[in-house]
Amino acid sequence: MTPKKVAVGLAIAALIVTTGTAGAAPTQQESVLSLTNQERSAAGCPALAVNDQLAAAARRHNDEMIRTGNFSHTGVDGSTAAQRVSEAGYPYRVTAENIAAGQGTAGEVVRDWMNSAGHRANILNCELRDLGVAYGVDAGGRAYWTQEFGVRQ
Repeated sequence: MTPKKVAVGLAIAALIVTTGTAGAAPTQQESVLSLTNQERSAAGCPALAVNDQLAAAARRHNDEMIRTGNFSHTGVDGSTAAQRVSEAGYPYRVTAENIAAGQGTAGEVVRDWMNSAGHRANILNCELRDLGVAYGVDAGGRAYWTQEFGVRQ
């Protein structure tokens, strides 16, 4: 290899290293997963794994709440969390859902869920294994959050 080719190769390698995502801040969804798993670990529960089907169900419901302002576990079409999870293709044995609105950060929403008996029970249900998280903001700047939990059949 000529010195010029080596220099070009090193420059490209340096560019890849300095523009990679290694230093990128985690997304709100990744932060919620991490904080949720910290709470589970402290309680002796196994970590939840990201599941794309549960994430799709969470996004569907979260986007609907943002679009309609219907802050509820029941969709505007009457759907339940279990129906949304099934429709997303996740064959569950157990499923659960947490929703929230108004919290500005992942830390705030997980703290609020942990201060609510029902939401806390979902987070600390050691039987659950998978998680999908959605986050979004409505036109007025209000944040909406959805967690879909599951364990496969």
